[in-house]
Amino acid sequence: MNPSNPPNPIHPSTPSTPPSAPVTLDNCDREPIHIPGSIQPHGALIAFSTSGVVAWHSSNAAAFLDCPITLGSSLDECHSPLWSQVCDFVREQLPDSRAGEQYAVSHELDIEDRKVDVVINVSASGVIVEFEPRERDEDVSRFALQAHRALDRLKRTSSLQQLLERAVEEIRSLTGFDRVMAYRFRHDDSGDIVAESKADALESLLGRRYPASDIPAQARRLYVLNTLRLIADIAATPLALTGHPDAPPLDLSHAVLRSVSPIHIEYLRNMGVGASMSVSIVIDGRLWGMFACHHMSRRLVPYAIRMAVDVLAQVVATTIASLLARQHAERLRGAVSMQADCAQSISDNDDVAEALACHLPMLAQLLDADAAVVMSGGKLAQHGLAQPHAAADLARVLADMPVQSRPVWNALADWSVERPSSLSAYCGLLAHCFDAAAHAWLVFLRKEQIETVRWGGKPEKVFTIGPQGPRLTPRGSFDEWRETVEDTSVPWTDSDIEIATGWADEMRRAAFVHHAETERARAHLMAVLGHDLRDPLHSISLAAHVLEKVPAAGGAAIGERIQRTASRMQRLVGLVLDMSKLRGGLGLGLNYQPVDLVSLLRQIMDEREQVQLDARYEVALPADAQMEGDPDRLAQVVTNLLGNARHHGQPGTPIRIQLAAQDAHILLTVRNQAPPIADELLPQLFDPFKKSSLGNQRNAGGLGLGLYIARQIAVEHGGMLSYRYEAPEVVFELSVPRRASGVAAGAVQQP
Repeated sequence: MNPSNPPNPIHPSTPSTPPSAPVTLDNCDREPIHIPGSIQPHGALIAFSTSGVVAWHSSNAAAFLDCPITLGSSLDECHSPLWSQVCDFVREQLPDSRAGEQYAVSHELDIEDRKVDVVINVSASGVIVEFEPRERDEDVSRFALQAHRALDRLKRTSSLQQLLERAVEEIRSLTGFDRVMAYRFRHDDSGDIVAESKADALESLLGRRYPASDIPAQARRLYVLNTLRLIADIAATPLALTGHPDAPPLDLSHAVLRSVSPIHIEYLRNMGVGASMSVSIVIDGRLWGMFACHHMSRRLVPYAIRMAVDVLAQVVATTIASLLARQHAERLRGAVSMQADCAQSISDNDDVAEALACHLPMLAQLLDADAAVVMSGGKLAQHGLAQPHAAADLARVLADMPVQSRPVWNALADWSVERPSSLSAYCGLLAHCFDAAAHAWLVFLRKEQIETVRWGGKPEKVFTIGPQGPRLTPRGSFDEWRETVEDTSVPWTDSDIEIATGWADEMRRAAFVHHAETERARAHLMAVLGHDLRDPLHSISLAAHVLEKVPAAGGAAIGERIQRTASRMQRLVGLVLDMSKLRGGLGLGLNYQPVDLVSLLRQIMDEREQVQLDARYEVALPADAQMEGDPDRLAQVVTNLLGNARHHGQPGTPIRIQLAAQDAHILLTVRNQAPPIADELLPQLFDPFKKSSLGNQRNAGGLGLGLYIARQIAVEHGGMLSYRYEAPEVVFELSVPRRASGVAAGAVQQP
């Protein structure tokens, strides 16, 4: 480095923005307060690069150490015994800096019969050495004993409020500030003063709230990185740093002497403060709260005392975390107990809403909710709702909401749908869908909480035009300013959301188990019914056949009617048995053999045309369509598709059947004129017992099993059955391979 090169001073600046750009809090957020290019003037600073050369120094550093300091000089260039001591400190830390370590250590120096605290910040970018004189010959060991006693008293507190009240007293006693306040930040990062210790002459600020904008985002980040920050003299003029032209900007995030943003200085000056100190309360990497210390005149607190206060704040943070964890654990214990009770009720009752109705008061109490609602399969149960139609209106609100959504609304502005008048008392909503099939929701509601907020001054910021362009200006008055906040509820906490999620997850598991048990019981019942009905149906069919031979008393007509009914029942029993096999994982057990689909299709058409005189068919067949498959099962698919087209097609329009033989596959399409199947029904089109199968007057006995079993037959042949719409026709297409390549007998593939 060439020390003759001109220095590279960096001066503090205010954030600016083009006059045409809107002035918002983002302008404050962009202020580079971690690289201000200056320090507070009560100390001095020298920064060394990782190679051990001087990269930066404050303008007063040479005078402070009474020796020349040259940019680019190395540790081996000894200027004085004092400089030699400083270089020894740096040499000791350089290996850690090169290894990327981040920490701070302190030493003590005697400079001209005065004590100087030396704070060394080590980072991957180098070593920063700061010098801070002690203005009074104070016995630091006395403060150490006082701090130890303070820590002992803090550890004996039993509540969070008592802990903060005692902490502000102890910090004020240690530091001598005129006022010490404890802030607790809210979910929106605004902060309330929840504890205060002050001089008698000062006005109390206890209970006042300060907006989140008072701490811009980058300042909040620094409060987490560097948990203690002293501003010794608000009125002092910062000292500029001088750096070598090749040196990058000096990051002072961890420095104790870092100068202060002009906006923050203006803020403190407007409050009438002469000096301040902030001590962060950091829990789980987040700024939970802060101790703010104010003095009406200049105040320099020795570094050792500040470190004792920092340790005290860490103990407070650990104690708060422990208290909050204990409270959370107690809530969770009650919540887990309720999970088990709700799950058992769901298992014991087919009606989920009825099963959970008796638990809703306790669920609402544990979640601090004013009302609770459970809805499942069109049935509702509620607790706490005053309006008679509120639960039904809430069900309509959630009807169009995706089941995977988990709305957490704290204010009327959060509602993504229009709030029904019957729910006008509620602003907070927390909901979980725990059974997608039944569209089952567990919902908690909180009433509007009209709150009078005691702000420390009107929270809105204004902006002015200055030398740097338009910028936000801190408020000039911090007199109490009251605001009535409406259309909001007490916000749902992370703990509330975790508990509600746990309940919904447990109910989801219970509902799944209940569905599985019900399905197994139903499948078993169907298998038994299908098996036990075959013999009596066979007897009825034989009797009807005999009755058809009796000419007297219309026996032939009666026998024919009984025969048709018995045949229909046998088909239904066959469907039930097929579904039972499929749901039981047994498969349909295909009997592979050569099949001529052309002959099979002609035989089926001949039979249908003889008994269905009102049906019109248009058939296009190739000369040959040989394949390997189960002829009975393939006939079952064709019969089902033709019956489906007849039952759902427009009367009087033809049903068109086309068979196409390709090299490897055979395609069968069945078309009928009809409106397209509704989009919401398509996901369940091939499901058994679907609701869309009920209520069709032209197929009054349909169970919705035909398409389900037809697709399974196609799948077990290694093919597929699909639906599409080609206006004005509904089209079902069967694709099967010519050679046997399907699922082995005894296996089943679910759609």
